[in-house]
Amino acid sequence: MATVFIDGSQGTTGLRIERRLRERPGIQLLSPAPDERKDLQARVRLARQADVTILCLPDDASRELVDALGPQEGRVIDASSAHRTDERFVYGFVELKREQARRIAQSRRVSVPGCHAGGCVALARPLVKGGALAADAPLSFTSLTGYSGGGKKMIADYQRLGRDPALGAPRPYALGQQHKHLPEVVRYAGLSVAPVFLPVVVDVYSGMLVCLPLPTGIMRRAFTPEELTDLYRVFYEGQPLIRVLDPNPETSLDSMKLSGEDGMELFVTGNAERVAAWARFDNLGKGASGAALACLNLMLGRPLTEGLTLWNRKGE
Repeated sequence: MATVFIDGSQGTTGLRIERRLRERPGIQLLSPAPDERKDLQARVRLARQADVTILCLPDDASRELVDALGPQEGRVIDASSAHRTDERFVYGFVELKREQARRIAQSRRVSVPGCHAGGCVALARPLVKGGALAADAPLSFTSLTGYSGGGKKMIADYQRLGRDPALGAPRPYALGQQHKHLPEVVRYAGLSVAPVFLPVVVDVYSGMLVCLPLPTGIMRRAFTPEELTDLYRVFYEGQPLIRVLDPNPETSLDSMKLSGEDGMELFVTGNAERVAAWARFDNLGKGASGAALACLNLMLGRPLTEGLTLWNRKGE
């Protein structure tokens, strides 16, 4: 029986992780007493006791617990953005490189990728490592996300009766180009300069669609959609959480197609002159709770896909 402590189980990601783990055999959830949920020392005791602690907290609260716990105590998966570029933490994107799953399994500190960042890294890293893009290429990403990525307040705003009619339209945000996911995109995609990043909230609960335009001028040479697809297939060969589709798989794209699932689809659209690469997944699945649970499986010595929903099937 493995013991897991979810610190911050009242938030959107924490609630989803807790609900999913309660359905899993062989998992015992540890919880503080109701009057100790904000008691740092009580939470540290549970983190020391648990086989793995999952932090679903604001950044400052995550830093506080990690610092109080000490470097050699407990095993932590942090779903906040507090430690994503921290040298003490292994980045929890299983597909980052061949040895990443082993590194996560052996680590005491793992940081779950940001939802937007996971799509950006998934698209750019294979092209940089495969020689199609230079590290200093002037990239830009557009990312559509369901409103659940904004947490409880944004969910309440969108679901409230008599809500602001403007919420029905797409809403670009972080227009000052200081989005908190940019540092991890630069680091883990292998870039030397930050891309232009345009996140957009749309009026759906969950789902994410990230686009990387690839005009010929920013690539080392002209690549056809088929050639880029082959680069992705080589990079992600044998990775069960990512599947690479044939080029131009659909005439229009549904950002909600993988809502409720834990995998990611990658594909290329366009023609020999103009192409774009896409990542489609669930901002609450592969972009949050699903990514955390995949890391948990590795750290507990369980199969990577155990308890995950992939391609409309739940892993055993």
